[in-house]
Amino acid sequence: MRKLKEVLRLKFDHQLTNRNIAKSCAISHVTVGKYLEMARQAGITWPLPDDIDDARLEQRLYANAPQAASDKSVMPPMHYLFKELKKKHVTLQLLWYEYKQNNPDGYQYSYFCELYQKWRKQLDVSLRQEHRAGEKAFIDYAGQTVPIYNPDAGKVDLEAQVFIATLGASNYSYAEATASQKLPDWIKSHIRALEFFGGVPQILVPDNLKSGVTHPCRYEPDVNPTYLDLARHYGITVIPARPGKPKDKAKVESSVLIVERWILAALRNHRFFSLAELNQAISEKLIIFNQRPLQKMKVSREHLFETIDRPALAALPVHPYEFAQWKKATVNIDYHVEMDRHYYSVPYQLRGKKLDVSMTATTIAIFHKNRRVASHARSHRKYGHTTLAEHMPKAHQRHLQWTPSRIIHWAGKTGPCTQRVVTEIMERKQHPEQGFRSCLGVMRLGKRYTPQRLEKACERAVAIGAYTFKNVESILKNGLDRQPLTTPGNRRPAAVHPNIRGPHYYRQKEDRSC
Repeated sequence: MRKLKEVLRLKFDHQLTNRNIAKSCAISHVTVGKYLEMARQAGITWPLPDDIDDARLEQRLYANAPQAASDKSVMPPMHYLFKELKKKHVTLQLLWYEYKQNNPDGYQYSYFCELYQKWRKQLDVSLRQEHRAGEKAFIDYAGQTVPIYNPDAGKVDLEAQVFIATLGASNYSYAEATASQKLPDWIKSHIRALEFFGGVPQILVPDNLKSGVTHPCRYEPDVNPTYLDLARHYGITVIPARPGKPKDKAKVESSVLIVERWILAALRNHRFFSLAELNQAISEKLIIFNQRPLQKMKVSREHLFETIDRPALAALPVHPYEFAQWKKATVNIDYHVEMDRHYYSVPYQLRGKKLDVSMTATTIAIFHKNRRVASHARSHRKYGHTTLAEHMPKAHQRHLQWTPSRIIHWAGKTGPCTQRVVTEIMERKQHPEQGFRSCLGVMRLGKRYTPQRLEKACERAVAIGAYTFKNVESILKNGLDRQPLTTPGNRRPAAVHPNIRGPHYYRQKEDRSC
């Protein structure tokens, strides 16, 4: 559903062709056409109504979807034929024979060859790209890094990466140094580049950097959701360059080379001790770089930017994009999800569900099937709970399988001291359900160390008033449950020795001082 929504957005908001949409979404143009046709038949318009979530959208799309009739005369993709013919011993006749096996009523060999040859003549040996004003910005990192030195030790602390963004029509460029090429630095560099340009182009053409395009995420293996959020916030289309195709981003490849020669090479004899110091030097050189006249056009990049690109750029949104990290989280039996060792509540009906969580510096937003179900102010209190009253069930005994009484009863099977510890853990929480996780942790210790040792450990915990999971675990881990428990009744008497002065000595000293 996420890709279908992106197809609709790019088609109706940006009026892109099916092939450009296919490049942006990493799907075939045939699939793009299929999605648009399904949406048309289902009567789905863009933008989608607020009350349609992924489940309802899927139901509308496939409820009465007719089976597509196969067109037996459809040619195989020409790019497929072109690629196969490069292989050893593969001929056009062999490819036609394979085509006829699947399409007995398809084209005959002569017309099959004619169609392919017509398509083949359209290919240029080298394509010269013409860029329209304000249309594309090309993104890449320089191959050269800049060392950042430790001011005390004099050793290299960091190899700074250099981010470069170039506008297609004017070649106007932005450059900055970052600590890494990871997702947070990648996104923040985009934000600062757009602010530097003072506007938003229609299309971003990044290199196939894993942080932005193929982030190695188990749940989003093809398009990073944070990068997609950035594109939606600024209303930009992302069309990544093809792997191993530098001509797709020839503008930025050229700018990378020139930046390395005119900025990084010019700073080769400087030593930098912080990213801020390096970026200050880059920004000064960048002004000269953009104002330097181009050899063939005799005008500067800055002049071309002001006259061509800037008027065509869309306006920046009122608020810049706030970096958000996306994660998957499973709702625990206490209807909370854990993020950075803090627990946030969701509606109790979502127990056991896998949810998407967006984390910014200030907010935690939780989604189920692309629909927001909870929003919290971000807290950095370790092992704390943020719970909204409306997320809690009205009667836990009816709605929850796990209840405080059930957990206490379960703990009582191990022993009275274990039951006491579990009871105290829940009573010390604002809501008993917030102690479920700790109580279950205590009970699991019985499987690791045996119930008998757990009861002994809880006996010691009760004696010293240590009613937490970590205290019980520490007692077991250090074997304190196997040592005799010291109580007021079995303490050893004080030692008697002539060198021990005793309390009467200090009383006499106080009397003399008075």
